[in-house]
Amino acid sequence: MQFRKLGGTGLQVSRLCIGTGTFGKQTDEAEAFRVLDAAADAGVNFIDTADIYPGVMELAEVGRAEEITGRWLKDRRGQFIIGTKAGWPMGPFPWDQGCSRKHLLSAIDESLRRLNTDYIDLYQLHRDDADTPLDETVEALDIIVRSGKARYIGVSNFLAYRLARAIGRQDMLRLARFVSVQPRYNLLTRDIERELLPLAKEENIAVIPFNPLAGGLLTGKYKRDDNPEQGRFSAEVGRFGAMYRDRYWHQREFDTIDELRSLADGQNTSMPTMAIAWILANPTITSVILGASRTAQLTDTLAAVDYDLSPNLKAEFDALTEAYR
Repeated sequence: MQFRKLGGTGLQVSRLCIGTGTFGKQTDEAEAFRVLDAAADAGVNFIDTADIYPGVMELAEVGRAEEITGRWLKDRRGQFIIGTKAGWPMGPFPWDQGCSRKHLLSAIDESLRRLNTDYIDLYQLHRDDADTPLDETVEALDIIVRSGKARYIGVSNFLAYRLARAIGRQDMLRLARFVSVQPRYNLLTRDIERELLPLAKEENIAVIPFNPLAGGLLTGKYKRDDNPEQGRFSAEVGRFGAMYRDRYWHQREFDTIDELRSLADGQNTSMPTMAIAWILANPTITSVILGASRTAQLTDTLAAVDYDLSPNLKAEFDALTEAYR
């Protein structure tokens, strides 16, 4: 396993991070434990979760992934870097979501309880909240860091200009600063290269992409006329599946995948390995979040950290997917 500093901090994290978004719904606890064991055996020391997982669209399911992760961490908490997130709805009341001081100060305590720990290594805003003043949000996060409940703070799903404004306010007010950003990034979603990645490079902010295989589309296992019964594109995950189909299930994407498959076949390498190696080849990327509902899915993705993607082959991938930039 390779390691890299988390932005401008002194913290070293593995270049691959294990995601827990399926835990408690697509992945039962026994299999979740096996997924975490396999990642740990490969040298992964970075675990990504969120208070809402796996109930992104179903309120009754929220918190399960943190609880499962917390039970697996028993007696080995000090061996892993834990990142969790807050911001999506966690209850029936208007204040049970967002980035207000009230919600964040409650959400951190609930995450600590579910994860069975007294601190979070990386506490992140899961989304931007335009209804709450940025100053209120960054001041609440500063309280959380100074209390010792979180070591570092970051964001997810932020536009570049909003992140720039936030760190500007943090610097002016001399508050704890965001050290990471977690965007959606893959060969079929490259828009962050225009503004977010240059900002992260300039401000020494860690970039931790999620969705590196476009919900599984970049595995190459799906065909245009498929009607998946399992996975991110299926009815099994409710409205989440419909969202993913709307996001990726298009003729243009399948045409691109056919060409990507041809390149991967020419290298005798799997598409998942190549897709993640392409992300890791970007020097601004710190660690890539790997999702897995089954342990077997980690074989090709974990191999990406050791795959030497040549500059010429990377250039071919870049040119082939330029339209998604």
